[in-house]
Amino acid sequence: MLLLFAEYMTQYIGAFQVFQYLTLRGVLGVMTAMAMSLLLGPYMIRRLNYHQIGQSIREDGPESHFSKSGTPTMGGALILVAIVLSTLLWSDLRNPYIWTVLGVTIVFGAVGWVDDYRKVVKKDSVGLPARWKYFWQSIGGFGAAIFLYSMASTPVETQLFIPFFKDIAWNLGPFYIILTYFVIVGASNAVNLTDGLDGLAIMPTVMVGSALGVITYLTGNVFFSDYLLIPYVAGSGELVVFCGALAGAGLGFLWFNTYPAQIFMGDVGALSLGAALGTVAVISRHEIVFFIMGGIFVMETVSVILQVASFKLTGKRIFRMAPIHHHFELKGWPEPRVIVRFWIITVMLVLFGLATLKLR
Repeated sequence: MLLLFAEYMTQYIGAFQVFQYLTLRGVLGVMTAMAMSLLLGPYMIRRLNYHQIGQSIREDGPESHFSKSGTPTMGGALILVAIVLSTLLWSDLRNPYIWTVLGVTIVFGAVGWVDDYRKVVKKDSVGLPARWKYFWQSIGGFGAAIFLYSMASTPVETQLFIPFFKDIAWNLGPFYIILTYFVIVGASNAVNLTDGLDGLAIMPTVMVGSALGVITYLTGNVFFSDYLLIPYVAGSGELVVFCGALAGAGLGFLWFNTYPAQIFMGDVGALSLGAALGTVAVISRHEIVFFIMGGIFVMETVSVILQVASFKLTGKRIFRMAPIHHHFELKGWPEPRVIVRFWIITVMLVLFGLATLKLR
C-alpha cells in the first residue's frame, strides 16, 4: 500500500526511491508488526479477561499446568492482525504470492478461531469437530496448492529440490498439488501440537519464519540464486516483508506469552502460523530445508503419531505423555528448561538449514 504511494511520490521527491529496497521494507515490516503487538497486547489481555475467555487445562496433563486455567487465550488473533496490517502496509500488493500467503493465513486462522470460540466461549469441550477442522484445512490447503500450480510459469516452480545436491531436482507435475497440500496442512497441525508450553511454539516459529525470509530473498534474486545454485522464483523475494511481519508480530506476542504466560495464542494463532510457514516454504521451493529447520515441530508431531500407534497396536505407551514436551515435564524437567532447550535445538536446526544453501 505505502509502496504504491512511495512510487507516486518518487516523481516529486527522489528520496522516496529508498522504499523500493526490499530489505528496508522487510525491516519496517518487522518493526511495524512488533509495535502493533506490543501496543495492542495489554488491551487485548484486559478484554479477554473481562469476557472470561480463558484456557481450559487437560485433567490428565502435568499438575504444574493446573494453575494456568483461566489464562486468556485466542491471543493469536493479535498476531494475525499485526501480520496482515504490516504486510498490507509495506509489501507490493501487485505480487500474487503476498495474497496467497495472506489468504492461507486468514483461512487457517478462521478455522482456529471457530475451534477456540466453541471451546472457551461456548464451553464446548470438543470445539470444532476434527472432521470439520480437517475439512476446512483441506479446503485451504488444496485451494492454495491448485492456485500456485496454475500460476507456475517455469518448470522450477513445480520441482522438488534436494539439499546438498545442486543437480537433483524432481519434476513433480500434478503431484506438486499433493505435496503442497501436505506441507501446508502438516505444518499447520505440527505448530498446533507444539503449542503446549509458554512460548514454546512462538519462538521457533519466529526463528524458522526469519530464516525463510532470508531464503525467499535469495530465491527471489536472480544473481544470488545463481551464485548459490538454488532455484530462482521470480517475485518470491517480496515474501521477505511477510516473513518480517511474522517475526515482528511473534516477538511482540512473546513479550506477553513468555513464562509465566499472560496470554496463549490458541488454535487461531498456531494453525495459521504453521500454514503460513508451510506456504512460504513451498513458494520458495525449500520444503525439505523447512522440515529440517522446523525439526521441533516434526518431533512433536512424530511423538504423537508414535504414541497413538503404539497404544492401539500394543496397548503400551512409548512416552509418559504426548506431545513429547509433556514427556520431559513428567520426567521432572521444569517448564522453562523444556522451553529453552527446545529453543536452542531450533537455533541449531535453523543454522544447519541455512548452511544447506551453500553446501551443494
